[in-house]
Amino acid sequence: MTDSGSSLGRDRIDPTALPDPAGVGEPDPLDGVWDVVVVGAGPAGASAAHAAATQGRRVLLLDKAEHPRYKTCGGGIIGPSRDSLPPDFKLPLQDRIHAVTFALSGRFTRTRRSKRMLFGLVNRDEFDLRLVQAAEQAGAVLVTGVTVTGVEQQGGDTRTVAVTTADGRRVEARAVVGADGSASRVGRHVGVTFDQIDLGLEAEIPVPESVSQAWAGRIHLDWGPLPGSYGWVFPKTDSGTLTVGVISARGDGERTKQYLADYIGRLGLAGFTPSIESGHLTRCRAEDSPLSRGRVLVAGDAAGLLEPWTREGISYALRSGRLAGEWAVKVAEANGSADVRRQALNYAFAIKAGLGVEMRAGKVMLDAFERRPYLFHAAVCLVAPAWRAFARTTQGHTTFAQVLRDYRAARRLAAIAAR
Repeated sequence: MTDSGSSLGRDRIDPTALPDPAGVGEPDPLDGVWDVVVVGAGPAGASAAHAAATQGRRVLLLDKAEHPRYKTCGGGIIGPSRDSLPPDFKLPLQDRIHAVTFALSGRFTRTRRSKRMLFGLVNRDEFDLRLVQAAEQAGAVLVTGVTVTGVEQQGGDTRTVAVTTADGRRVEARAVVGADGSASRVGRHVGVTFDQIDLGLEAEIPVPESVSQAWAGRIHLDWGPLPGSYGWVFPKTDSGTLTVGVISARGDGERTKQYLADYIGRLGLAGFTPSIESGHLTRCRAEDSPLSRGRVLVAGDAAGLLEPWTREGISYALRSGRLAGEWAVKVAEANGSADVRRQALNYAFAIKAGLGVEMRAGKVMLDAFERRPYLFHAAVCLVAPAWRAFARTTQGHTTFAQVLRDYRAARRLAAIAAR
C-alpha cells in the first residue's frame, strides 16, 4: 500500500485545478485505488480520514463544498467532543460557558452557574476547517468540489468498491466511509432508516459589543411550546454574534418558525438584523438500521447518529467517525467476503455498545420531556442533584445512560413524566 508520507498524501488538491473528466490535460487526482475513501468532510468525515491516515493508509477525503463553509449548528463542544479530537488539536473557541439560563416557554426563568466550564462554543466553519487540516496533516488527500452520486459494489470476494461522481468519474477504494450528512447518498446505499426527524431553525445575529458582553459565558435554553421543542442562545463572543435557534419535530414548520420569531422577540433581539437565517433536518436512526453494507460504512449524520433529546450531533460525529476510520482500515485489509462482514459487524457492535446505549437513554428522556417539560424545568432549576447531573453530562463526566442507570430519582422522574 502507498505510504501516507508521500507527496500525494500531503498535498491539498485545488478544486479549480481539477482536470476535465474526459481526461484532457493532467492526470486525474482521483485515479488509482485508494485504501479508504471518505465521502463528506464534516466532523465525522474528517475524523474518519484522520483515523485511517494515521495508520499510514492511502486516504481520499471528498466534499462537494470547499472549506471554510457555513453550517447550521449551535456549535457547542461538550466534553465527549473535546475528548474525541485529534491530539494537539486547538479548539477555536468563541466562548467558554459557565452559566445556563433556563426558561419554560419564556417564563419561570432561572440561571444556574458552575465554577468549572460546562462546555465551549465554536463557529462551525472554523472548527470544521481545522478538523480537515488535521486529517490532511495526518496524510489524507482532500478534494473539494466533488459531488458523490452513488456507490457501486459487487458481491462475493471483490476487493474494491466504486464511488461515482456527478461528472461521471469512478473512484476505486478498498473501503468507503459515508459521512455526507443526514441526506446521505451513501446512507441510502447502505439502507439507513430513521424513526425521528426534527426541524431546526437558526439565526446568526450580530449584536453590539455591549449586548455581546452581557451574554458572555452564558447560554439560554427555553423549553418550548411544541412537544419536544426547545430554543437556545449560544454567544459567539469573539465574533460578536448570537446564535439563536429552535428545534421541533418535523411536520409543523409554520409553528416552528413562529416559535423562533417569538423567542427572538422575548429575548429583546428582534431589532437586530440576522446575517444568516437557515434551517436543516436532523434524523435519528432506527435502532435496527444498518451501519454498513459490504465494504461501505456510515458514520455521523449519514448513519443517523445523534442524541435524540438534545439533538446534539458533534460528539456523535467525532466518535463514530473515528471508529469508522479505524474499522475502514480493517475492512480494506480484509481477506474475502467473510472477513469483510466480520470487520463490519465489529464496527456496528462498537457503535451500538457505546453511542447506541446513549441513544436509547436519550429516547427515554425525549419521550418524558415531550409529555411533561415542566418537570424537567423544575428539576434543573430547583433540584441540586439534577443540575449537577446536567453539568456533569455537558462536561463529559457522565452520560444520560449512566444517569438513568445510577440515579433512582432520575429513573422515577422519567417514569412519572412519561405517564
